Amino acid sequence: MNLSTCRHNAPGDGKISFPKQQSWNPMTEVATIAADVDGKRVLCRISSKDLQKKYLTSAEEPMKAVTKHRPELESAARILIEKKDFEDDGSILISYKDL
Repeated sequence: MNLSTCRHNAPGDGKISFPKQQSWNPMTEVATIAADVDGKRVLCRISSKDLQKKYLTSAEEPMKAVTKHRPELESAARILIEKKDFEDDGSILISYKDL
């Protein structure tokens, strides 16, 4: 997991920011980037299959695609957050069609 610090928003200010936190779950084959929304953490997920389909990336190194294409992933996540397109668990699921 890559970690760094960033400005955190005050609760309720309507801001969306993306700290440089990301992770890979080999069991579910899902990559996750973090978003801070109104002072709350939101996990934004994308499957390995969608990363491979969109970016023609290797199945063995999905996080390279996440790092390389992070601005596009953040943009897609921001749109889904603004639409309030949350999953039941409060996360955002970025799919191939969102990119």
